[in-house]
Amino acid sequence: MYLTRLFFRTSRRQYLNYNHATFHTTSRMPANAKSKFSHLPLSTSGPIECAVTGTVLLNTPYFNRGSAHSAEERREFNLTGLIPPGIQTLEQQVERAYQQYTSRHDDLAKNTFLTSLKEQNLVLYFKLLQDHMKEMFSVVYTPTEGDAIQNFSRLFRRPEGCFLNINDIDRVSHDLAQWGKPEDIDYIVVSDGEEILGIGDQGVGGILISVAKLVLTTLCAGIHPNRTLPVVLDCGTNNEKLLNDDLYLGLRQKRERGEKYDKLVDTFVQSARKLFPRAYIHFEDFGLTNARRILDHYRPEIPCFNDDVQGTGCVTLAAIMAGLHVSKQKLQDTKMVIFGAGTAGVGIADQVRDAIATEKGISKEEAAKQIWLIDRPGLLTTKTDLDHGQQTYAKDESEWDGKERSLVSVIKEVKPNVLIGTSTVPKAFTEDVVKAMAKGTERPVILPLSNPTRLHEAVPEDILKWTEGRALVATGSPFDPVKGPWGPDGKEVEIEVAECNNSVVFPGIGLGAVLSRASKVTDKMLVAAVRGVADLSPALKDDTAPLLPGVEDVRAVSVRVAREVILAAIEDGVATEHDIPSDKHDLDDWIREQMWDPVYRPLKRVEPAGASRAAKAELKVVGSLEKFEDKAARE
Repeated sequence: MYLTRLFFRTSRRQYLNYNHATFHTTSRMPANAKSKFSHLPLSTSGPIECAVTGTVLLNTPYFNRGSAHSAEERREFNLTGLIPPGIQTLEQQVERAYQQYTSRHDDLAKNTFLTSLKEQNLVLYFKLLQDHMKEMFSVVYTPTEGDAIQNFSRLFRRPEGCFLNINDIDRVSHDLAQWGKPEDIDYIVVSDGEEILGIGDQGVGGILISVAKLVLTTLCAGIHPNRTLPVVLDCGTNNEKLLNDDLYLGLRQKRERGEKYDKLVDTFVQSARKLFPRAYIHFEDFGLTNARRILDHYRPEIPCFNDDVQGTGCVTLAAIMAGLHVSKQKLQDTKMVIFGAGTAGVGIADQVRDAIATEKGISKEEAAKQIWLIDRPGLLTTKTDLDHGQQTYAKDESEWDGKERSLVSVIKEVKPNVLIGTSTVPKAFTEDVVKAMAKGTERPVILPLSNPTRLHEAVPEDILKWTEGRALVATGSPFDPVKGPWGPDGKEVEIEVAECNNSVVFPGIGLGAVLSRASKVTDKMLVAAVRGVADLSPALKDDTAPLLPGVEDVRAVSVRVAREVILAAIEDGVATEHDIPSDKHDLDDWIREQMWDPVYRPLKRVEPAGASRAAKAELKVVGSLEKFEDKAARE
């Protein structure tokens, strides 16, 4: 998929100045303190009820804190004799874990270490990631997670998540049901493993992309990690290397298509909705022929989201809106050319089209006339062989009769102010292309988004040089700041380039949908999310700063995004949660109170009889429901 890695290149000095001026504080009250919203089921204030002791507690990642258990907890929960007597702080544990992490010989070994740590102590795992975000993000996610997925069957130690396969469709509901009661699951990520992180079909290894995306929802937006469910739909694989690997753990058959595939997907969706009616479903890394089709089919009925289609579009639209604000242009007047008309390109087109339609009060069909898609055949017209998603943007063939259809020719003809690259064609944005953009508009917004870096349509240094520093640029991979003589009287300035990354928006959308218990994810909710990100652009205060906010404040950004999503859900009548605060400051506090933080909250001993499933360490433990039901039946 496009737009993967998270690092935004932002100078610390500029960002801190901006941060203090713009964001509300994200500091939390002490873990044992009470807030005005501490009565909420997802409240993160005060102690955690715990009904397990001894080895069971230490083997529960949600409760275990190892050497950081206090003397009182060790006695109360029968831990004396099970752990060394020295008592340490979370900070000391993070330091030790970091030393262990850095001792690993390569990134894949570091990824494996982090996975092991997550299986032992969730707070320590997320605190380590939080404290070393820039260093570790590429290890816990792309590109290293891609290596882990490719080696899933060889590195396999223990399963995580739910494995559903196309030859056992009649078991789907039963297997999902083992993961909890209706109120236990908030967020599901599901993949069929066909188009993983730009590395293609990885079959059953796709479970790890579901796991990784859920890590990001917790890290970036505080989704409770014990209330999530990663799922893979194993439909076979067309990856010959996997099919010929004796250690491969998935179905050893060609990928299933057609009616049987659709039946598996529908059985999963309907079962998940019946079993976990409050859960939000996030589709991830489905193949080109299925991603949009599945989203379009289920979106009118359930709260669902596809990051490759909608997340890519949302974060790109946020960068565009920030760029238009800086250049004093209006979204309703935007003319955009997209080079690369695949899933990502069409997803971006859809989000921009919907925003233009909303802004101008016109139909989506009318708004689509302001967008031109170019792919291998050139400009897409009514005579081009098109898929369903592309058809909306096809230009009348008669209007282009006798005209060149190449990228530079289209730019010269329509004079767009926004140019997007999702083609994976390296150096496609030539000097002629970029100068044609600059000739048509004073401050062109140019976003080469293809990943990895070697596939970028252009590098920021060239774009800025060819436009004499006038272009507003964001990229799909991290780049260093660019210096040039583009200040007043030719003074040298340093321009920082944002990395246009889905992770700045999709966690906040999910958080807003979960907390409002939205029955659907509407267009208005997505546009609201985009505005939430765009309004926090550092470039609004300094046009040499990045177009998008950075990772240092991603949780604060998620609060803003969630707030805007919730307000839009209320306005659209799809928010089903009761007593959502109407005051924006109260709403922000309400959101923060329900965001999970990697801190050690005091453990409160409760008796197993009458305790919640969370207190009994039963969340995400398959088999715990059977014990409960068997006991009830006997009684």
